[in-house]
Order: sequence, then C-alpha cells, then structure tokens
Amino acid sequence: MANTETYNDKVVRQFAVMTVIWGIVGMLVGVIIAAQLYWPALNFDVPWLSYGRLRPLHTNAVIFAFGGCALFATSLHVVQRTCHVRLLSDKLAAFVFWGWQLVIVLAAVTLPLGFTQGKEYAELEWPIDILIAVVWVSYAVLFFGTIVKRRVKHIYVANWFYGAFIIAVALLHIVNNISMPVGIAKSYSVYTGAVDAMVQWWYGHNAVGFFLTAGFLGMMYYYVPKQAGRPIYSYRLSIVHFWALIAVYMWAGPHHLQYTALPDWAQSVGMVFSLILLAPSWGGAINGIMTLSGVWHKLRTDPILKFLIVAISFYMIATFEGPMMSIKTVNSLSHYTDWTIGHVHAGALGWVAMISIGSIYALLPKLLGRETMYSTKWIDLHFWVHTLGVVFYIASMWIAGVMQGLMWRATNEDGTLTYSFVEALNATYPYYLVRLFGGVLVLAGMFLMALNVWKTYAAARSVADQPVLPPAADTELAPAKG
Repeated sequence: MANTETYNDKVVRQFAVMTVIWGIVGMLVGVIIAAQLYWPALNFDVPWLSYGRLRPLHTNAVIFAFGGCALFATSLHVVQRTCHVRLLSDKLAAFVFWGWQLVIVLAAVTLPLGFTQGKEYAELEWPIDILIAVVWVSYAVLFFGTIVKRRVKHIYVANWFYGAFIIAVALLHIVNNISMPVGIAKSYSVYTGAVDAMVQWWYGHNAVGFFLTAGFLGMMYYYVPKQAGRPIYSYRLSIVHFWALIAVYMWAGPHHLQYTALPDWAQSVGMVFSLILLAPSWGGAINGIMTLSGVWHKLRTDPILKFLIVAISFYMIATFEGPMMSIKTVNSLSHYTDWTIGHVHAGALGWVAMISIGSIYALLPKLLGRETMYSTKWIDLHFWVHTLGVVFYIASMWIAGVMQGLMWRATNEDGTLTYSFVEALNATYPYYLVRLFGGVLVLAGMFLMALNVWKTYAAARSVADQPVLPPAADTELAPAKG
C-alpha cells in the first residue's frame, strides 16, 4: 500500500509569505528613520512618528517579524523533511502561525504609542511578553514533538541548531522579562542597576547569538547542501561547530557594557569569550562555503546559491568584527559610534537577510509544484541590488563610526577637547545620506522579491501538501564522512 501521508506545507507557505511581507514593513520603517536622521522634520511633530518610537518598531519588525517568520518557515520545513514525518499537530501549527502574527501586530500598535519597557530588543510590555512565551512553548512542543516521532534514528545537524535556538530563546525571553506590572501597559523590571544591565545584555547579545545566529545556521546546514546538490563538507566539523558555539556564546554579553559600572572582571569575561567565539564561528562558516567544493561553477548560474554563500561571507565579516570590537582598547574607540550600527547591519542585512531570502527562494517554488521561482533573472537582480545596498550601508557606517570615535577622543595640548559634539555630527551628516541610499536599495530588492513571489503563486500548478518521502529517498543531505 502506497504511503499517502503528506507534509504540513501550509504553515511553511504561510510563514514564507509573511517573511516577505514583514521584511518590507520592517525595512520600510528602517528607511523612514534613516531619512529622519538626515531630514529631522520628517517626524512631522507627530509623537508616534518620532525616531524614538519608530526605531524599536524597526528592530522588532526586522528581527522578530521578518527574521522570526523566516525561522519558523524554514525550521518547520526542514524538520519534516529530515525526520520524514508530518508535523506533530496541524492545530498547534496553526496556533503558532496566528499567535506569532498577533504578537507582531500588537508590537506594531503599542511601540509607536510609546508603551515600552525600554530594554533593547525586549521593549514589548508584559501582556505581549506572556503571549510570546505561550506561542514559543507551543512552537517548541511542535518542533521537538515532530523530532520524537521521526522515522530515522539520526537527527540531522540543522535540527540541532534550530533546537538550541528554540530552547535558548525561551530561557532568555522569560528570565529577562520577569517584571512587576503596575497596569495593563506598564511594568518595572525585578532587576535593578548594574544587575538589570547585565541580565539585559545577557539577553541582548544572546538574542543575536541564538535568534540571529543559531537558527540561521540551521538554514545554512540544510539549504546550502540542498541547493549545491552536495553533502555538507564535514559532518564532524558541523557537530564540533554546534557544541563549541552554544558553549561559548552565552558568555559574550558583557562586551556591550565595557567601561560601565559593570564589575571589571565581568567585562573581561565578556571580552575573552567574544574572542574565543571567532573559532567556532569561522569553523562553521568555512564548513558551509567548502560544501561547494567541486561545484563552484554553480555560482555563475544559480542566484539562490549566490545569496546563500555571500550570506556566509557576511557572517564571517560580522563574526570577525564583533570579537575585534569587544577588545577593550578597540571598544574605547567604537562604543557609542555608528561603527556599531555598521557591524549590526553587516550581520542583519548581510547574514540574516541574505540567508533568509535565499532559503525562501529555495523552498517556496517546490511547495507550489514548480521547479523554480517565476523569474530567475529577478532573483539575480535582487541579489545585486541587495548586495550593493548592504555595501553602501555598512561602509558608510564604518567610516562614520571610526571618524566619530577619533573626533570624540581628540584633545588639544592643554587637555581640552579638539571638537565639539556638534562638529562631529556635522562631519557625520553626509554618511547618513549614503546609509539611506543603501537602505532604499535593500528595500527595493524586497519589493522585487514580493513581486516574484506573487507571480510564482499565480503560475503555481499546485498548492497541495507534498507526500512524505521514505528515508532512503532524500540522499542529497547524506552526511559526509570526515
């Protein structure tokens, strides 16, 4: 009797489409606030259009709406394919999708209205935090429940990274957001002073480490071998990469608090572990890139592979730059400057966005009964527009940041400051226009992607769920020995 069980592809398609939609929304808000830095009058004296209200909306929309939906889409796609079973529960999958969309909508309403905890990447108030926890635990049950019912003994390495990301984010979110409500839209953290700062950056940097790194490495370990048609370069290295990364990342948070009231030993611990982090980060990145051994020629003709491989290259840039900036002497120059903004966006626009975009382009047509997206040329154009946008953005912020740091610390012979803050701001001004141009290019690329997705859906032969493959049928991900 033929196996008639199908994968739950509906939830994957839903999250994939919302990745594109929220990507446009989040990046549009980013372009608006970038424009406000050059033309401050663009807030129109409306409180909910002010930079201080829109900036957390931008970060939450890009990280948790765009990045989050990409992680949900790919993890639920990968776990079914590598375990050769349907998701644990269709109803639970639907709850996770609609629950997460509700979280995003509530964030989009409350942040511009000024309801905030004032914590970086954790601005949302306590009722929304509780909803996030409920949705996240449901997601964990869905993901790990699917792994438990798998038809193969082996748990593919991508699922290890997704699993670590799910567990760590639950821990980080719950611990950092323990608070005392004083109303439906206001609460105060149970932590005080330097302890609050320490807990916040334990959360903040590990949001980068697990939400914005571990989950997206799960994408790398599945979609790069799939798209290249090659097994991962070294399966042994992928396991070393996993354990080294999760063992080290948790300790790096204090590097955000160099030269503050945090105890000096804690600052030093953050710096040392940040430097150690370079090894597993580059080891994993090299593993991804070397998967193309023997098929490098595919980069000339496959724009999806370009997205995936250049994403890994930006990951290497960002994970070299981060440890370097954590060194106290470098940090004294870079801290509070736009160099940090350049670093963050090398990771966010270069690594996170490009691996997400490439993965969505790779998985979506197959779920619509097609071999490719509507237009491969549009994917190629999107790649070049996006890459140019990222380069303009990060180069302008690197130059502006180093210049700011040098101007702020310059002194005259009598010990007085050489430049006033306004002079440094004046010198930075042209770079904000270049940054805005880079952001506009990235946003334009997302609109092109949306059009491609729309056309692909219109030309789709089928949106039916695909049949579950027997374990022997999926050979492209067979572990390489070594």
